[in-house]
Amino acid sequence: MNKFVDTHTHIFCEEFSEDRAAVVARAVEAGVTRLLLPAIDYRSMPAVNELCAAYPGVCYPMIGLHPTEINDDYKEQLSAIETALQGSDRYVAIGETGLDFYWSEERRSEQFEVFDAHLQWARSTSLPLAIHSRSAFDELVDVMEAHRAAGLTGVFHCFSGSACEAEKLLSHEGFYLGIGGVLTFKNSGLATALASVPLERIVLETDSPYLAPVPHRGKRNESSYIPFIAARLAQIYGCTTDDVARITTRNAETLFPLIK
Repeated sequence: MNKFVDTHTHIFCEEFSEDRAAVVARAVEAGVTRLLLPAIDYRSMPAVNELCAAYPGVCYPMIGLHPTEINDDYKEQLSAIETALQGSDRYVAIGETGLDFYWSEERRSEQFEVFDAHLQWARSTSLPLAIHSRSAFDELVDVMEAHRAAGLTGVFHCFSGSACEAEKLLSHEGFYLGIGGVLTFKNSGLATALASVPLERIVLETDSPYLAPVPHRGKRNESSYIPFIAARLAQIYGCTTDDVARITTRNAETLFPLIK
């Protein structure tokens, strides 16, 4: 059986409260043997840590503050996350972090401040980043350019942009594109954007419970759907699903060495 890594899943969230164990079991049965869990804020960390403790060697935690979760207490959140990072070697990455101006630009300056803190933690810990960007591509490029010499690594999560945008992001060595269910959508255009992207720069993800791939589009997403994304990649790259599994798993292990 093919072995896959879901590099971005939120199965610790309430959407899975009724059948979380079954969701993990279905993932493993489908060959998705490792699930990486990006926190959305410090308050989500107990759920993340509990799930990872329940499924050692399957579930792995990330720690961070999502840009849309920045509230009045964000400085306290940053302090708590920094303390947790200093006191533990359990986290395989820093995130989910980034910039998101889709819903509101009300906390624009705070988003830059929080993102910068995560970049600094990545530098000091040598952990990879899980970077979120929505309606903020130009701003993201500017921030990343300012840190180009820092030797950072990570994934641009949920990539759905153009070939030009992919080229700009992948000019940063050590970074990968996180490809999920959007790839299977009829009018996404993502297949065209990937024409110049080597498979060696791609990792698989679901972002569950969001963005379920066809044929489950519109339903709750889960990690067991990774093979649908891999099958579409195989079509695009003219290779086998076995090849996609092997290469993307190797990519994930390179990017997230603590999951080996």
